[in-house]
Amino acid sequence: MVVGSYVPEGIAVGDLVLRLATGVTAFYDIDTPITLARVEDGLEYLAPRQIPAYDLYLSFTGGPTLDRLRRLGARCARPLYCSVDPDLYRPSEEHQGRPALDLGYLGTYSADRQPILDRLMLEPARRWPAGAFAVAGPQYPDAIVWPPNVARITHLEPSKHRGFYTSSRFTLNVTRRDMVAAGHSPSVRLFEAAACGTAIISDHWPGLDEFLTPGSEILVARSPEDTLGYLRDLPDSDRQAIAARARARVLTAHTAARRAEEFEAALQECRVPRFRVPECQVQGARVQGASVQGC
Repeated sequence: MVVGSYVPEGIAVGDLVLRLATGVTAFYDIDTPITLARVEDGLEYLAPRQIPAYDLYLSFTGGPTLDRLRRLGARCARPLYCSVDPDLYRPSEEHQGRPALDLGYLGTYSADRQPILDRLMLEPARRWPAGAFAVAGPQYPDAIVWPPNVARITHLEPSKHRGFYTSSRFTLNVTRRDMVAAGHSPSVRLFEAAACGTAIISDHWPGLDEFLTPGSEILVARSPEDTLGYLRDLPDSDRQAIAARARARVLTAHTAARRAEEFEAALQECRVPRFRVPECQVQGARVQGASVQGC
């Protein structure tokens, strides 16, 4: 039985699961760096005492974060990264020619990402007035001064994400500060864009090469000059080859079907025997013949 992060009253739900479950109990954390930063101060969905109680701790973040979970008592900490459905995200026949945008970015406003967005997209747009750029996402402050060649899309529903990616020669990936610090924290946008056959320019963070190989499957930018170099100087044939290699990698390693296989493998690896009791009283409810942990 799996309990997820951000579940309302998740601590109470988790306690009930840990008492009643007859098979493997797992906690699935889709925001592990935030959890680890705040768990000691109090979270609605996880208590420190529950970390060693779950048989399996699944994390959207891998690398050193798994070691931190083990130091907190996690018995079996394993990564279960985000993924993409290739039936929903795939290349489009409508944009087989030159896409309408040179560089697109899809993401909700975040104060810690905005300086990177400015450095890797808005400043290049200012320096290259002939380029076509777009930022799609809500909650951007009115005070932001957008260059004239940067189109703004306030809301882009999920069904239109594929069209946004495929209408761009390149897409930009910008990573939240907590995820950069933790490393090994891929955004689902990486996998979605790659599955659509769009070349990706990304900021750098530890563990990026675990998911896509820099220079071969993804391009890393640290400055406006880097971005402009890719946009203006990289031959289309090279861009398309990078995008094709990224798509092949994602279809092999980062699909929902692949994650299901990894999930099943983690369950088998972390399976532990449960003792059986004929009856147990759990929060006032009498459970007949249940296999119960912690009664």
